[in-house]
Amino acid sequence: MSHDGGMHAQPGVGLRPDTPWGYLPATSFRSRRSALSNTQRDTWERRWPELGRQAESPPGEPLDTQEWFGRTAPLVLEIGCGSGTSTLAMAKQEPGIDVIAVEIYRRGLAQLLCGIDNEQINNIRLIRGNGIDVLKDLLTPGSLTGVRVFFPDPWPKARHHKRRLLQPATVALIADRLLPGGVLHAATDHPGYAEQIAEVGDAESRLVRVDPGSESLPISVTRPTTKYETKAQEAGSTVCEFVWRRR
Repeated sequence: MSHDGGMHAQPGVGLRPDTPWGYLPATSFRSRRSALSNTQRDTWERRWPELGRQAESPPGEPLDTQEWFGRTAPLVLEIGCGSGTSTLAMAKQEPGIDVIAVEIYRRGLAQLLCGIDNEQINNIRLIRGNGIDVLKDLLTPGSLTGVRVFFPDPWPKARHHKRRLLQPATVALIADRLLPGGVLHAATDHPGYAEQIAEVGDAESRLVRVDPGSESLPISVTRPTTKYETKAQEAGSTVCEFVWRRR
């Protein structure tokens, strides 16, 4: 769900009721036809069967992450990984942590697969689908050490704010999936969305805002600077970072 190739919900698609969290954002997306390069296509054909899966509809059983990764390790979910710049860099920094990267667009996932293949990274798996569906259907309560949401679509028009990912129901679902001490790390360069994210995160009773420099956290909250972020900063945008810990 990122500016650098993440997921975007279709205009005109309403919200859906999901218990026990309430109303979650819609899950439809704009069509984006981007052909893969020959290298991306070849890498996809070789590595996707091992490292990737499609989010199913209707959903199947929750993921067996120990089998998928071949080990037991702390698990991080990145929602809307785009082309995977942050995913790849942060996974390299933390080889002892397993990362599931979720994205709807095949080209972004293919680019990330190429990075994984070139650098022989072993602790990333990919899901093509909607992050909310992954949280709701494929992950169980208390299964995540961290959730990362970097630069989600801000939906700047007021009538579209209901489509923003980080609103009360979604944050409640994330809190449910985090284990005690687990981390929600979000970033945005949109001032209005930053205000909403801060308000919603602080209002979730199971989360407490933390200063990463003042306490030890189970995952890194140091992000690389992406090309998109550099352009945004050059244009005068300020990036806001938020870190919460599950009580």
